[in-house]
Amino acid sequence: MPRRKLEEINAGSMADLAFLLLIFFLVTTTMDTDEGIVRLLPPPVPNDVTPPEIIERNVYIVLINARDLLLVENEYTQINQLKAGAKRFLIADGIFRDLPEDPNLPQKRWVRKAELEAKLEEYKAQLAAAAEKDKESILDAIDRVEKKLIAVKLLGEYKELPPSAVISMQNDNQTSYDMYIQVNNELESAVGELRDEISLEKFGITFTELQELANNPEMKDMYRDKYYAIREVIPQRISEAEPRQSTPVN
Repeated sequence: MPRRKLEEINAGSMADLAFLLLIFFLVTTTMDTDEGIVRLLPPPVPNDVTPPEIIERNVYIVLINARDLLLVENEYTQINQLKAGAKRFLIADGIFRDLPEDPNLPQKRWVRKAELEAKLEEYKAQLAAAAEKDKESILDAIDRVEKKLIAVKLLGEYKELPPSAVISMQNDNQTSYDMYIQVNNELESAVGELRDEISLEKFGITFTELQELANNPEMKDMYRDKYYAIREVIPQRISEAEPRQSTPVN
């Protein structure tokens, strides 16, 4: 009796099935992404530009050495004291009211509604008469003034830091990554807490909640200006200097 011939398996569609499975796993699998500190660094200063004079009271210097010791304004400081010092620097002599001036802190200036409105009219007149190549810079100036006007409308007249006021952080090449992150977290937390305090006082919600509402497509028209007003009054003035070469530590 002749043996039956085995039927061949049609594998022509196996490649298509494998490809579809591959696409499925690529689409549904969560990929780990690198996380870091989001910070916009200033562009390098061109060689032909003279840097502005540094006013010591306008710079809050935070140094971390190779042994993870913290030097703030030339004094050794514990990490749990850093936030309070940074908040004091940012508030300086008050935001919405006058406080006694401290000569070691930035001298803030009042942002007045009448002055802003006069400045806005001045810029608009300049724009009307400006050459095409100059209009972009004038429009930027108008945008800055309008943002301040919105902040005054929502929060009241306030005192702002001078443009040169900044928290300057610098670490050593041998500083541990853990200490670097701790210092960053404390400085950013100082900004966040001040924003929360003002947001709670003025709007009854934290700045974090305000940000979520401002990012909600259905609520952004109601909360977006409030969100940017808080950011205008409490800017994040944290700058990182290039790490130093390791030096002997006593």
